Amino acid sequence: MNTSADILVLNTGSSSVKFAVFDAQLHERISGVAEGIGARGTLRIGAQKAALDLPDHDQAIAAVLDRLTQQGAGPGSLRAVAHRVVHGGQTLTQPTRITPPVRAEIQACVPLAPLHNPHALLAMDALDHLAPDLPQYASFDTAFHATAPEVASRYALPPQAEALGLRRYGFHGLSYAALCRRLPEISTHPLPQRLLALHLGNGASICAIKNGQSVGTTMGYSPLEGLTMGTRVGTLDPNATLRLVEEIGLNETKALLNNRSGLIGLSGGLSDMRALEQAGTPEAQFAIDHFCYWAIRHGHSLIGAMGGCDAIAFTGGIGENASGIRARILDGFAWLGCAIDPDRNTQNTPCLTSPTATPRAWIVPAEEERQIAMDADALLRGAT
Repeated sequence: MNTSADILVLNTGSSSVKFAVFDAQLHERISGVAEGIGARGTLRIGAQKAALDLPDHDQAIAAVLDRLTQQGAGPGSLRAVAHRVVHGGQTLTQPTRITPPVRAEIQACVPLAPLHNPHALLAMDALDHLAPDLPQYASFDTAFHATAPEVASRYALPPQAEALGLRRYGFHGLSYAALCRRLPEISTHPLPQRLLALHLGNGASICAIKNGQSVGTTMGYSPLEGLTMGTRVGTLDPNATLRLVEEIGLNETKALLNNRSGLIGLSGGLSDMRALEQAGTPEAQFAIDHFCYWAIRHGHSLIGAMGGCDAIAFTGGIGENASGIRARILDGFAWLGCAIDPDRNTQNTPCLTSPTATPRAWIVPAEEERQIAMDADALLRGAT
């Protein structure tokens, strides 16, 4: 194995392929996205952007590899490709090399993640055709939460319903794994025993991390459960869902709950937190209030699952950049002694509280792609 070669990380969606190339020291050196798959799309690498025909995922992957080859990072200079796979089910709970049996397990999880797993499989199959000698690896967004106790993972359903795969899996696991790795480096202290971690972006969740392991999280069977999100409703009474199905039908209900609810539904069309903060309308303000209220409320539930809280950490686009949202949320935890320092918060410093605060609050930059590259690197080194 050439340990000096690069690792390509792919995050494949329905109409896009995000990619990043990491060198032997696992530093990102190239990143970009092919988007608009299914029509006339675009391929961006760094500041360079070009219009291309991208009729399907095969053509998109081929275009990415061609441009990377021009940048000196084509298949001939790679030692592996590593994929983000949203759902690994109850079986795939560790990063792994993609083999025919592993591919079959990912395929078996398609009913659990019909909007995500099929596209990852398309990318794997495209690479099997375009670069058959290049080893492929997968890291799973659900895997971090496999440590949650059964009482946290099972819904109160009888066995015949659970046999359909209806249980709490949790998501954003790669983000939480990276956060657990990075926080000790940032704080220069060991990972707190009871850590409340908030991944806040267009998709949002909170995780209770005890002794480095997930013991509970807000997302459940799908990424729809939990917090108010950009376009997703968050937790909703199941009977409310059934009522919607009766009134508007199944497909329209799916679209409503996943794409037209959350912040965009409450505000009248805005899902981006920056736009909401600038809008100044009562609807936008209520959407922000809703987002913060449910982050505080769900956060306290997870503190109960840990039996206390030694630190709070923010990651994701909103968590890392929206100082006003962080202040609102941390104000809900002030009774714990987590007093935010306004200057530190406004300046986005790594530590948001005074050095003597208990618990302390932190910003941890998201590193999901690097986490995936590190997972693949560890497996490659272990295979030698």
